[in-house]
Amino acid sequence: MAWIRTVPFEEATGKLKKLYERVTGPGNNVDNIMMAHSLRPHSMEGHMALYKNVLHHTGNKIPKWFLEVLGVWVSSLNDCAYCVEHHFAGLQRLLGDEQRGLAIRAAIEAREPEAAPLEPAQVLAMGYARMLTEEPSSVTEADIAALREAGFDDGGILEINQVTAYFAYANRTVLGLGCSTKGDVLGLSPNNSDDPGDWGHK
Repeated sequence: MAWIRTVPFEEATGKLKKLYERVTGPGNNVDNIMMAHSLRPHSMEGHMALYKNVLHHTGNKIPKWFLEVLGVWVSSLNDCAYCVEHHFAGLQRLLGDEQRGLAIRAAIEAREPEAAPLEPAQVLAMGYARMLTEEPSSVTEADIAALREAGFDDGGILEINQVTAYFAYANRTVLGLGCSTKGDVLGLSPNNSDDPGDWGHK
């Protein structure tokens, strides 16, 4: 599941057990990306708080399915198969259109977001995410102005920025510790956006 020692759900005690209970899915399943933090529960707590607030919060205005598109895109750019598989499954569930989702994934895998069945503003957002992922110092104020001109307000631009930045962190957590999807249930997420404290994966 990872290249470092992890603590299984049934062996967890104290704060770790309480955190595991908050993030579990069906059958007390804990995603391997979270279990990778088990030797330092405080970093798991920080990771989940960031993840929940960046991707699954009622304060976001951009549709959640498109935030997941950005997550799959950034993860693909970083060659993080773990996050691609997890978040593509979540994207498909949220989008509710299997063929459109598959077309988006094909465009992502071809590195051609302009070929995806998306609005021009969304394709532009993917271009910004690509720059921020591959050449972060190349981003300029003009790129922000372009997003604004395409119809995103500054809050929406912040959402795009934060999802891109979060996946840089998540991808490197996974890739740097050798997390696999073995034993995970793909596509689950803390969907109760109205309650930032609800971390349960359903």
